Amino acid sequence: MRPLDDIFVVDLSRILSGPICTMMLADMGAEVIKVEPPPLGDDSRLWGPPFVGGISTYFHSINRNKKSLGLNLRTEAGRRILWQLIDRADVLIENFKPGVLGKLGFGYPAVSERRPGLVYCSISGFGQTGPYRSRPGYDVVAQGESGLMDLTGFPEGPPARVGTSISDIVTGMFATQGILLALLARVRSGKGQWLDISLLDSTVATLTYQAQVYLMTGRVPRRMGTRHPSIVPYECFQVKDGFVNIGVTNQKQWAAFCEELGLQDVMEDPRFCSTDARLTNYEQLKPILDRALQGLTRSEVLQRLYAAEIPAGPINSVAEILEDPQIDAREMIRELTHPEYGPIRVLGIPIKMSETPGMVEGAPAYFGEHNRPVLQMLGYSDEEITRFSNDGTLAGRKEEKI
Repeated sequence: MRPLDDIFVVDLSRILSGPICTMMLADMGAEVIKVEPPPLGDDSRLWGPPFVGGISTYFHSINRNKKSLGLNLRTEAGRRILWQLIDRADVLIENFKPGVLGKLGFGYPAVSERRPGLVYCSISGFGQTGPYRSRPGYDVVAQGESGLMDLTGFPEGPPARVGTSISDIVTGMFATQGILLALLARVRSGKGQWLDISLLDSTVATLTYQAQVYLMTGRVPRRMGTRHPSIVPYECFQVKDGFVNIGVTNQKQWAAFCEELGLQDVMEDPRFCSTDARLTNYEQLKPILDRALQGLTRSEVLQRLYAAEIPAGPINSVAEILEDPQIDAREMIRELTHPEYGPIRVLGIPIKMSETPGMVEGAPAYFGEHNRPVLQMLGYSDEEITRFSNDGTLAGRKEEKI
């Protein structure tokens, strides 16, 4: 048993924000039908190299456990098939620009009238309301416009984009949370609802304490590299053979930190005796800490700090963390096998549940791979499915006219 075993999802989303949401739902048991448009399906299938089995590794990262249906919604038959899927659905998710799906007859008012219990989730760059609603939005735009990029990087350098598509990812996470909340509310009321999730809102929500600084004081936060605006030391330090992160958040840790590095005189120095003092005198403290750390290797520093229970860790490369024994023990790398393109390794599920765990089981599908079984589920005969393939209603890698 998985938490969402009885939930049916019609997924009209593409790229990242919507697909990561539906992957999380699928991992937890939901049946997700990924509806993809002709001629090539989800744009991210072509975002490469690298490619595995003709599919980009980008697409592989967020589309496991789903069934792919290549469907042309500009045909009458294609729209009829989509309505049949919606009639079965608990959830519909889309990330078109506001108004686009409505022009095809599948906006929220039309769908909710026919299916009042449906949870309808719309993801967009700027939301369904407001002066920017009609603007297209991508992750990099949201990172910049939200203020996040202005906080990322070093003071002397330009703004920096976070190394992953964090705006898309957190938007997908908020969409997942919203869908689960709406399903819970439906249990009580019997009614579905419309979720309006935007990249801009979601990324602004990540500002948390940085936003609160401005809201309560009027002071504009600034780029600080790896530093923390309220805690010292809490940043990345260079050591003899690499870099480490160290986070000292209270006086007990500060005393232990100084003891381990032989800095008893620093611990007793009134310039550094409290968090406020260390913040005020950061420019004097930083060179002292750098000198103490740069003579030690990464392993030496971490062994000392781990022994003293001081939060610290290495700056890993992607390769280092994905081959780390802790990640292996946590089952955060899983292997999937596709009958045509063979085995691939993918990330695991970060939510560990004792009684109803999620599963990583279905490899990302080729475009239109499940056209026939999905339409058979809807009651169509083989002859009808073949006709749809011939008249352009269905699309996919293997849809050839007969």
